[in-house]
Amino acid sequence: MFVKTLKVKKTAAIAAAAAVCAALVLLIVLCVVRAAGGGKTYAVKTEQQRQTLIAELGWKTSEKPSEHKTAEIPAEFDEVYSAYNELQKQQGFDLTKYKGKKVEIYSYPVYNYKGHKDCMTLTIIGCEGRLIGGDVSCSELDGFMQGLMSTNEK
Repeated sequence: MFVKTLKVKKTAAIAAAAAVCAALVLLIVLCVVRAAGGGKTYAVKTEQQRQTLIAELGWKTSEKPSEHKTAEIPAEFDEVYSAYNELQKQQGFDLTKYKGKKVEIYSYPVYNYKGHKDCMTLTIIGCEGRLIGGDVSCSELDGFMQGLMSTNEK
């Protein structure tokens, strides 16, 4: 019978334990972010992809955008862009990542917003074919804006 012993230095044992703990913490964080819906990306390059997203979110819109334009996210945000970016952050987006980049903006009339008819617009913002933000807004005099992902008012 052979008995083999292994002598481990205290610093090596501590380093190994720290590495295992760090890996466990990372795994837990990734699981929490995934469970919260973080990291999900939506393709919005084609009209079919945009319509799929709109339907998945429960909105009813026209089959074609009422407006399509290209814009550039400014390098410096003013108060308006900062406030709009806060709305985007509540949905898991952050426009600061796209400063200086060209984006595609698609607007659609919304047909199923409870209590508001003929004044609601859904906006999708895409960069490199992926959804990076959006909103649903009311164009009435006392209008409002909410996140694209918010579906509580339909």
